[in-house]
Amino acid sequence: MKFTIEPLGDNSMIIELGQDMSHEIQQKVKKVSSFFEEHRFDWVIETVPGFTTVAVFYDPLKIDTTTLPYEEVCKFLEPLLDELEVDDDAEPRVVEIPVCYGGEFGPDLEEVANHNGLTVDEVIDIHSNGEYTVYMIGFAPGFPYIGGMSEKIAAPRRSNPRLKIPAGSVGIAGKQTGVYPIETPGGWQLIGKTPEKLFTPEGDTPSLLQAGDQIKFVPISEEEFQKIKEDTK
Repeated sequence: MKFTIEPLGDNSMIIELGQDMSHEIQQKVKKVSSFFEEHRFDWVIETVPGFTTVAVFYDPLKIDTTTLPYEEVCKFLEPLLDELEVDDDAEPRVVEIPVCYGGEFGPDLEEVANHNGLTVDEVIDIHSNGEYTVYMIGFAPGFPYIGGMSEKIAAPRRSNPRLKIPAGSVGIAGKQTGVYPIETPGGWQLIGKTPEKLFTPEGDTPSLLQAGDQIKFVPISEEEFQKIKEDTK
């Protein structure tokens, strides 16, 4: 596997797998992240996958070396990472996210439509027929950074961010779309809301979505929204 390693601080490094946000690079990021999950090195504090990189935070005091800990970690990791191969035939997990578009759940849907010279139904059709990939989890617990949205429905962030955005809100900011897992301030244009819980801190896997997942947004009615909400209490 082709990669580079650079220091990120006095106890961290960053493994770069490429420079472009693409499915191929995302698969490499996922492979390297899985490598660290499968090999629980006691000197590793945390790994953080990004769009094209994996950051590795380590405890220098747990690294037996006569040189710099960074150099020792590089010498240890480079041959292991070099042997990693991405399984191109591996099928990604597909997660369906039901979304009730517009109305009180998507107060900015009409604004997004007007900005792009489209009807509300056209925005919903384009958004719900996109091919999406979760590239990373960050910003807030369980928040998915999603790639793949059509530029036809891109819209700028709101000039006045909201202080509270309800959990489950589906938004658009620039050329990205995303889902707020928890209530938080934010400036994305809200086009709908899902009744699914994307973050359950008491669960074994708190985040519903993981990097590498494929997402399908499925339009639902308000009645279906309320039923799913009740069923998932």
